[in-house]
Amino acid sequence: MAPGVGGRHLERSAVTATLPVLALLPFWLLAMAIIWVPLRWLVDVPLWTVPVAWLLLGLLLFVPAVQVTVLSPLLGARPPTDDEHAIIAPLWRDLAIAANLPAYRYTIRVIDSRELNAYACGGHLVVVTSFALEELTDRELSGVLAHELSHHLGLHTVALTIGHWLSLPVVSLARVGFFLQNVARAATDAFAADSAALTALGRVVSWALTAVSWVFLAALYASDAISNLVGQSSEFEADRRAVRMGYGRPLVDALRAVIRLGGGRRAIGWRARLAASHPPARTRMARIEAMMRHPSN
Repeated sequence: MAPGVGGRHLERSAVTATLPVLALLPFWLLAMAIIWVPLRWLVDVPLWTVPVAWLLLGLLLFVPAVQVTVLSPLLGARPPTDDEHAIIAPLWRDLAIAANLPAYRYTIRVIDSRELNAYACGGHLVVVTSFALEELTDRELSGVLAHELSHHLGLHTVALTIGHWLSLPVVSLARVGFFLQNVARAATDAFAADSAALTALGRVVSWALTAVSWVFLAALYASDAISNLVGQSSEFEADRRAVRMGYGRPLVDALRAVIRLGGGRRAIGWRARLAASHPPARTRMARIEAMMRHPSN
């Protein structure tokens, strides 16, 4: 078995994936402090218990049974149908043998979507779209599954899962802020229109809520942009491991199918590059071909 194929190994992308988490961390702590203020009126707890409790709850997401039970509904994923299982099961069995892993360690779920996509999440969950199952041949699908398993084996999904968990209170407070801003504006227009002082106060409250909401929203956008930038290297590392498992050619075929169906294009402009979570499909194909020609590199 080639080195770095079987078992989990901390890869460089797993480390760099902590950068968006670190960028989000101060805003998450601020969100925890804001949540603590009204909570303190109900339960007399110190401030530190709120973030610690949230982190402990987040650790449960790395328990396989919790991932399947909690993450699958959140993602809108479902168990494969009998026909889908008949396609996936033999491919996954062969892939597990190639990676020297028990097939039961990971769970595959399906999302009903007309997008050709698949992704790894949590620590034991692989999600594939129904469109991918319909459009890809068994050979192409095996390359996609090898790539997603490689994300798990490289521990690329750990920081991503943590980041998503930390972002939940930030997203919630941003939404609450925008809602309260609309309420404050409506209340000002309805009840304080005849008072210049109350109108001014209402406007100040509305602007303050808007500013706070945009701070949280900007933090999320910045974290996502950093995640996309550093995450592209994880795609190349997952491709490399898939090649070492013997799935380089099926993965190239799958990327050709992506291009044929209109995806995997090169991002044009800095905004598009910040929003792109994957490198261009042709770039990945060229690198995979080079790795297959020079397997020692």
